[in-house]
Amino acid sequence: MKQIYPGSITGKGALHGGSVLDHKFGQSDPYTLGVEEEYMLLDGETFDLVQHIDTVLGAISGHELEPRINAELMQSVLEIATPVCRNAGDVARELVKLRTYVTQIGREKGMRVGSAGTHPFSLFERQRITAKDRYRNLVDQLQYIARRELIFGMHVHVAVDDPEKAIQVVNGLLPQLGPLLALSASSPFWRGEPTGLSSSRQMVFAAFPRSGPPPRFRDYADYAEVVGQLERTGCIADYTHIWWDIRLHPRLGTVEIRICDAVTRVEDATALAAYCQGLVKLLSEQFDRGEQIPSFHRILTTENKWLAARYGLEAPVMDLVTGRRNRVPVAQLIRRTLKEIEPHARELGSERELEGIAEILSRGNGSDRQLRVFNANRDIAEVVEEIAKATEAVPAAA
Repeated sequence: MKQIYPGSITGKGALHGGSVLDHKFGQSDPYTLGVEEEYMLLDGETFDLVQHIDTVLGAISGHELEPRINAELMQSVLEIATPVCRNAGDVARELVKLRTYVTQIGREKGMRVGSAGTHPFSLFERQRITAKDRYRNLVDQLQYIARRELIFGMHVHVAVDDPEKAIQVVNGLLPQLGPLLALSASSPFWRGEPTGLSSSRQMVFAAFPRSGPPPRFRDYADYAEVVGQLERTGCIADYTHIWWDIRLHPRLGTVEIRICDAVTRVEDATALAAYCQGLVKLLSEQFDRGEQIPSFHRILTTENKWLAARYGLEAPVMDLVTGRRNRVPVAQLIRRTLKEIEPHARELGSERELEGIAEILSRGNGSDRQLRVFNANRDIAEVVEEIAKATEAVPAAA
């Protein structure tokens, strides 16, 4: 019987030599950054998800922020994207502006807005897919895996001025997957149940093809060859159908860090942006000096990622950089990294926002906060209400 391939995977839009050969690395200032966040659209009384993205998009039509607000796979999800920012302070101001605006629109329409890695009790079976070809095609390809993807993430883009450098920066970021996930984890519930995980989102998304930690590439040509093969054979339409935890975004000239759960507090989001920006600058300058950037096998980085997903900031992880025989608390690795990137954050003007990382270590991550609320009276709806309050409680000035 002849196999009939869905049109969604024929890759007709791919360039002959691979879409990643047409890149913009070096066409913008290095270390500029942008942040994308995915928010929940919540019923104002029950705090369940509502399928009202079209209502929101209609309400924002013609507003100056309209280009920054988009639909996502499901109609209960709203995505925002900052413009290109110089430092984490700029990111903070843009996120405050966007969160304030979407909160206002939501309130006018009887909705609330929340940011966390999963909705604590809503069911994916009750969500409707957004009426766009990309999303219809995604569900056509992935079936149950896509329909189950009721999760919310935060992505940080940092510009790099050379494609070869960008590849090595991604390789060097692999040991940071566990720490970044531990800091951002905010999804301890799934379908109304405590999962025992700090990041349930990671376990849901792990079912996606071409996800998880990326492989280590020798150079940009090695990367382009792999992506080009996937495109030429029709496995993917272009590189944006590769969903690694960290990936290159050649059309933007950025390294895109995708590991993070969506975080509730805007201060935590900007702290993570500062942390990512500092890491990229640290690794870029090591490359510029001709230093060997340490990188580690995917099995090892995946294990540390799992430990962070399970235990959050309490995770006992492998210290891959020093090769210690015993595992160490992930918070210890984060504090060591902070010392390394603090000088870079100062040079970039992001030092004040970076201080928020120490606050996360002291106060706990989003999962810790959700569990404290839940354990007080076992009311799962109250957890979502608290997420909404904290998401919408943006500072008056940032």
